[in-house]
Amino acid sequence: MSECEHRSPSSWDPCADARLHIVTGKGGTGKTTAAAALATALASGGGRTLLVEVEGRQGVTALLERSPLPHEERPMLSAPGGGTVSVLAADPESALMEYLELFYGMRRAGQALTRLGAVDFATTVAPGVRDVLLTGKATEAVRRREGHRGRMSSTPPGSPFAYDAVVMDAPPTGRIGRFLDVNSEVAGLARVGPVHDHAERAAEVIRSERTRVHVVTLLEEMPAQETADGLDEIAGLGLHPGAVLINMVRPQLLGSADVEAAHAGTLDRASLVAGLAAAGLPEPGDLAAGLQGELHTHAVRTELEERIRGELASLGRPVLELPRLARCSGEQAVQRLAGALTEQGVRR
Repeated sequence: MSECEHRSPSSWDPCADARLHIVTGKGGTGKTTAAAALATALASGGGRTLLVEVEGRQGVTALLERSPLPHEERPMLSAPGGGTVSVLAADPESALMEYLELFYGMRRAGQALTRLGAVDFATTVAPGVRDVLLTGKATEAVRRREGHRGRMSSTPPGSPFAYDAVVMDAPPTGRIGRFLDVNSEVAGLARVGPVHDHAERAAEVIRSERTRVHVVTLLEEMPAQETADGLDEIAGLGLHPGAVLINMVRPQLLGSADVEAAHAGTLDRASLVAGLAAAGLPEPGDLAAGLQGELHTHAVRTELEERIRGELASLGRPVLELPRLARCSGEQAVQRLAGALTEQGVRR
């Protein structure tokens, strides 16, 4: 076991020098929001991060309430201490044309392939090609040095990286294994040539010790089970699991003793009535009866969440929590969630 795996599961992964952070999770858990918050937290203190989305949904721009992005890297978020987050909405067609231009000076060939429909044909007949192009775009950004784009052999190894970290808003856990392993499969099938080299370079980055795959979940049974299954699959592929990010965590409204009493139905009703009357509310007796029912429901939910929180902690990965935000959206929400991650020790 490496030194990167000795930190308590309640803290951030000590491998803070990770270059690529891959964020997955069950659909509906807020994966894109968590990825944007993580990218912002990693840019704190003057860093530069790139947030790459690969599913063609323009989810980041929708989250930030902005217009859809073209296929190019654009600064979109600021971070405390002068940091910046650029965003790239990757798509296979543009990734192929850029790849041909950067590595082979063949952009016109890519445009001809697009006009002929060859790219759509290839990605439909061989879906793995699409994923190779998308993962290749993200991993190229990880390897890129300042002022140098093109063949990696021409890049001076001592120059600074263009980005301190890259965060990939990846497919959900149901598809993440095949998505991340596709480069190894393609590199094995295409033994020589540019496709083999491209896939091998991407696979090398994805399997690197400096890449972590984080899973976003909720304090609900199905997402938690899918998180456990996803982490097992990731480890089984020889990849490096990162943190469990619990999203939309509700604040604790009651102490443990009150939760137990509400669950058991033993709350002091007279005290509830007195409190409601003191607040000047009408018909405090009827309100107290209804409030007892609501408190019981809340207590049942709270105890379920605590059980699931314990199960997630037992997975042996760092666990981070993102609060449920009320009356907050867009960039303001991302900034607040990034602040919560920073407080829990997230750093690049």
